[in-house]
Amino acid sequence: MYVWEVDDSEAEDRADALFHALADRTRRDILRRVLAGEHSVTALAATYEMSFAAVQKHVAVLERAGLVTKRRSGREHLTTGEVEAVRSVASMLGELEEVWRGRVARIDELLATDEKTESTKENEPCPSPTSSTTWTT
Repeated sequence: MYVWEVDDSEAEDRADALFHALADRTRRDILRRVLAGEHSVTALAATYEMSFAAVQKHVAVLERAGLVTKRRSGREHLTTGEVEAVRSVASMLGELEEVWRGRVARIDELLATDEKTESTKENEPCPSPTSSTTWTT
């Protein structure tokens, strides 16, 4: 499980790398493919309308983020998805969700408290005019 420490700059750098890698549609698609099974970079490149070098760069970003690993088999570079890295992303997102759910719950509490206060004010009798009150028409 990934523990999100705000003070831990290494963990923050890792989170930045992971989310940067996942921010691109092509990289997410490559990750889906290699999580399903090992693929050569050549085979991956054949599925996209971009150059081999561009696909290589996408794979390199995923590799730097730790989302995939590459191994050499003869002349081919085979790419495999790292399930544990994907789980750490899911864990980070779960922690963020908990933080935001807590914030939304706190806002709901504040609104409910505010509504009760307003309701109490509505039920109070209006102050009666005193002799010093001047009415104008």
